[in-house]
Amino acid sequence: MKLKVKEININYIQYGKGKDILLLHGWGQNIEMMKMLGDYFQDKYRITILDLPGFGKSSEPKEAWNMTNYSDMLEDFIKELDIKKPIIIGHSFGGRLAIRYASNHAVDKIVLFGAPCIRVEEELPLSVKILKLIKKLPLMDKFGEYMKKYIGSRDYKAASPIMRQTLVNVVNEDLSNYAKQIEEPTLLIWGDKDQEAPLDLAKDLEKIMYDAALIVLPGTHYAYIENLQNVVNILDKFF
Repeated sequence: MKLKVKEININYIQYGKGKDILLLHGWGQNIEMMKMLGDYFQDKYRITILDLPGFGKSSEPKEAWNMTNYSDMLEDFIKELDIKKPIIIGHSFGGRLAIRYASNHAVDKIVLFGAPCIRVEEELPLSVKILKLIKKLPLMDKFGEYMKKYIGSRDYKAASPIMRQTLVNVVNEDLSNYAKQIEEPTLLIWGDKDQEAPLDLAKDLEKIMYDAALIVLPGTHYAYIENLQNVVNILDKFF
């Protein structure tokens, strides 16, 4: 199904009936990455999953977005579909969006899978430091942009120019203050070998949130898939 929000054509699916569950996928992913989870709850809940703007079958923003832009889009999307106080489940980037949205909108509960919401300053690789120096030199801007395709992360290399800048915007934003504003019960489910969102970030997030609990499972950044049946059982009790 399609819905136009903020001049973006949003692709989404909605099925089941009952209280609303909204599922938000990670960066570079799509509806299919969350559908396997939604299918377990369709008999008791109304499930809504969307391709976030710039991914899957949804169109890209016309300019680079930040987390506030995505949150504003999600607000309009939820209103259009008459979704009421949903349980929001988000993986990685989708979890960041869940935090940003829930900080000033009504939700019932939140579930985060490997969602790095606290920014940690890291030492830049030498290649990135060199690129930054090159871009400062006269007439070297275009060369610097060209080199980004080869020096950046896997997600960065795969993205269009607009989505590359969007990735920079969302990754660089610290969501700590938004997380602190959330009073609803929040479940953090993390893989013990998650390299994209290290477990220490989950422990820090648990400490600053009002009502959060951390469950650590064996696995990577996709521990929710690697332990799907276990996760379903946990969520069934949490809901």
